[in-house]
Amino acid sequence: MSAAREPAAAPPLVLRPATRADLPVVLALLAGEEEVVDPAAVAVTEPYERAFAAIDADPRNELLVLVEAFEDQGAGGEVVGCLQATYIPGLGKGGAERALIEAVRVRADRRGGGLGRILMEGTIERARARGCTLVQLTSNKRREDAHRFYAGLGFARSHDGFKLPL
Repeated sequence: MSAAREPAAAPPLVLRPATRADLPVVLALLAGEEEVVDPAAVAVTEPYERAFAAIDADPRNELLVLVEAFEDQGAGGEVVGCLQATYIPGLGKGGAERALIEAVRVRADRRGGGLGRILMEGTIERARARGCTLVQLTSNKRREDAHRFYAGLGFARSHDGFKLPL
């Protein structure tokens, strides 16, 4: 009789600022709304390089990645999610800073397993540790699954958003 094998433990997840090396994977996540996009198929053009450099240099912006950190790869591992957090000073709410979360993505083939919750809760904790008193986000009106997800995290629909393309 053979002994039952224990399932392999899931690799630990690390939420960290993105590096330039993560840029192709982040762009693939942003492009892969409904399917997995191969990062090798994504062109990292000069405007993307410029935008990443600006985000990376700005202390009020963070491009964060959720990484499965396998032991032999340290925090390098496999990027499975991303988002951008922008910290906004304001005169409202007693001069408190707020966090704006945008471009939230979990790889299409990994959705539904709790990675989005880990990504968002880690980001909310980073905002709290920074002294933010509010976290806000926008989401495309067509992303109804995402809206249910955000409501499940405690976000309330309190405002309507408007955009003006320039």
